[in-house]
Amino acid sequence: MTSAIKYIFAIPIFLACLSGAAQEKRDSLKLASGTKKPVPDSLTVKEYSDDYLDTVKIEKKFILNDYSSIGIEYGVSMNQMWFTPTMTQQMLACPNTIGVFYTKYHSKLFGYMPYFGYKIGLRYTTEGYKFKENKETGTTQTIEGATQVKMDFVEVPMMAEFHVDMLHFKLFADAGIYGGYRLNIERTGQNVADSIRTSFLGTDRRFDYGFVGGVGFGIIFDPFELRISGQFRWGWGTLYDPDYYSEYYYRYAYPINVMINAGIYFHLTRRNGKSKAQLRREARDAVYNPLSPTAQ
Repeated sequence: MTSAIKYIFAIPIFLACLSGAAQEKRDSLKLASGTKKPVPDSLTVKEYSDDYLDTVKIEKKFILNDYSSIGIEYGVSMNQMWFTPTMTQQMLACPNTIGVFYTKYHSKLFGYMPYFGYKIGLRYTTEGYKFKENKETGTTQTIEGATQVKMDFVEVPMMAEFHVDMLHFKLFADAGIYGGYRLNIERTGQNVADSIRTSFLGTDRRFDYGFVGGVGFGIIFDPFELRISGQFRWGWGTLYDPDYYSEYYYRYAYPINVMINAGIYFHLTRRNGKSKAQLRREARDAVYNPLSPTAQ
């Protein structure tokens, strides 16, 4: 009786094995004839819409992009001259400095330094000098009878800029060179001849060039930022021919300016983070190819 029961239970198992072997033989014959083996429903690749991919959660990090901006700055310049021989001066403040600048940052300069870019612009400012009265003698020095001189000046600064960006704040420092041209001149003083009060002399030099650099910070409200900066400008070209006064005793005058500026810059490209297309691509990789680097 017990042996009969064993045979009864063994019969269905034997039949199932025979059925499986027959199915494998049929599949092998189909593959040999060029027919593809059917893919189980659980492994079928589905097509997902962009709307669905937009809902896939991708971690967002602060990633600084290559980005550019354009802005306008306004400020005040404080001017003196480096005279040789020395002349007694006081600071001449001129509150009409204005400029337009373009900046371009690189996410990784040379592949590993994400802190550098360049800045180029066009700036209109005023430079000059003002002599100070000598309290001991009660006299004030002059040049061509003028105790004060102002010159409107237009320049093109070209600078490399180092910057550190955070989410809503940045620090920056720039340094470079400039080239410029003096547009006009105004001489002030009791002994200035009317013929030269607003005119350049043949010995005056109107072109200038030199060093420019500064530091500052910005407060960022994408897609724009507010900047405060201080800049130092040192002219390498003298104001006049060194032998204008004497062919034996040369005289030089090099402009030195400190500018305090406030400005607003608008981002022309995305400053940080990933674009919608980048996030969608990562979502697609996460769905279709979860082992890819972008899906990690």
